[in-house]
Amino acid sequence: MQQKIIILDFGSQTTQLIGRRVRELNVYCEILPYNKFPLDDESVIGVILSGSPFSVYDQKAFKADLDVLRQRHLPILGICYGAQFIAYTNGGSVEPAGSREYGRAILSHIDPACPLFKGIEPGSTVWMSHGDTITSISDDFHVTASTDKVKIAAYQHNSENIFGVQFHPEVYHSEHGTQMLRNFVVDICGATCDWSAASFIETTVKELREQLGNDKVVLGLSGGVDSSVAAVLLNRAIGDNLTCIFVDHGMLRKNEFEDVLNDYKCLGLNVIGVDASAEFFAELAGVTEPERKRKIIGKGFIDVFDREAHKLRDVKWLGQGTIYPDCIESLSITGTTIKSHHNVGGLPEKMNLKLCEPLRLLFKDEVRAVGRELGMPDHLIKRHPFPGPGLAVRILGDITPEKVAILQEADHIFIQGLKDWGLYDQVWQAGVILLSVQSVGVMGDERTYERAVALRAVTSTDAMTADWAHLPYDFLAKVSNDIINHVKGVNRVCYDISSKPPATIEWE
Repeated sequence: MQQKIIILDFGSQTTQLIGRRVRELNVYCEILPYNKFPLDDESVIGVILSGSPFSVYDQKAFKADLDVLRQRHLPILGICYGAQFIAYTNGGSVEPAGSREYGRAILSHIDPACPLFKGIEPGSTVWMSHGDTITSISDDFHVTASTDKVKIAAYQHNSENIFGVQFHPEVYHSEHGTQMLRNFVVDICGATCDWSAASFIETTVKELREQLGNDKVVLGLSGGVDSSVAAVLLNRAIGDNLTCIFVDHGMLRKNEFEDVLNDYKCLGLNVIGVDASAEFFAELAGVTEPERKRKIIGKGFIDVFDREAHKLRDVKWLGQGTIYPDCIESLSITGTTIKSHHNVGGLPEKMNLKLCEPLRLLFKDEVRAVGRELGMPDHLIKRHPFPGPGLAVRILGDITPEKVAILQEADHIFIQGLKDWGLYDQVWQAGVILLSVQSVGVMGDERTYERAVALRAVTSTDAMTADWAHLPYDFLAKVSNDIINHVKGVNRVCYDISSKPPATIEWE
């Protein structure tokens, strides 16, 4: 039985980081809503409570029944809101801080007897981010760490394996955060650290064979890492019972349709390529609102895919390359839609198929690790993420074949330049945005009034947060010059230096 840590999500923006840090310890974990703890799952060896945008004393605050966890004697670690919730529901006090405690703090006191802080000395840096603070804890608990401003920075139950920290050990800026999580997950919970890409493949292939039997599966390929790895994984499990469909909606990168089909043939996948670009351009004519573009392309993809899939016989399952960030961004725990993902919903209902998502619990870097373990070539594994709607969400304003052609050329120059300069693998995601404005320029002896484009390149580990890539000035100058000289219709190039948050990686 696969051991697992359960992370109960109370709506924090860093919940996914907790999951990533635990996975980096080669320990399997799952992130579940705060009120969805799996009561009958005997494989759970510990529970982490995440932060939250709420205050514990708010009427609308998320609340969980901790008694069911304590009855099973599961170790519990509360982080930020999680720590405040444990303290508050056990007779402690949580009050608004005099000022928001945000940023680096130093642990001036650490209880050396606390197993959570094994190997960590006073003077360690941690990352605070809260507007409330724990002002008292019941006699069942004792303080295990303090800062100059926060007396109860961490605490421990006197007789149970229950711990709370008001800071965020999962955040990079917490100096020994990973060690604290290791102390909890490995030493306190007893995890064996045996989860890896190889073990994931072995377990998942076995589960897929049991789940699917001799049933046939159809999968929509996008050319990206996620759907490609999902296809190869399914192919290993069920072989020729998998059929893949690759739809060209007209907004792929330059030569992408042909290149991707060739790649898939080399992988031994059974792939049907469909050029439906004319249909998509017709549906998108005059549309400028970003979310409507996504909805139109998502529906169009469903319609084309459904049409092609119905040409196949006896298909019972729909395979998808959905990963964790897709699910998270499509609908957060607070119910706020950030942006829609066309690979998350719609198809199963329309086609009356059961859904198979073998990568649903993996982060992007884990998907790549699985792909490498499966023996997939580097140029597919290291390929930057690319939005499902393609260049449609990188064209501000309405979509036309002419604009797509301009953007394809500019994008090709940028991406190829990153590869030629040895910068491609240093960047998480890159692309060019065609702006909805035109600008005055001078080319030769003539005045021009043409389009402006913005280059976008970011560094990240999981797409939940991202920083703009600090590319060399000489490289940016070369790319700008090449785009302006070789892409007819563009006379100005800008570079986007916004981070996520507050911006998103894509512009639309």
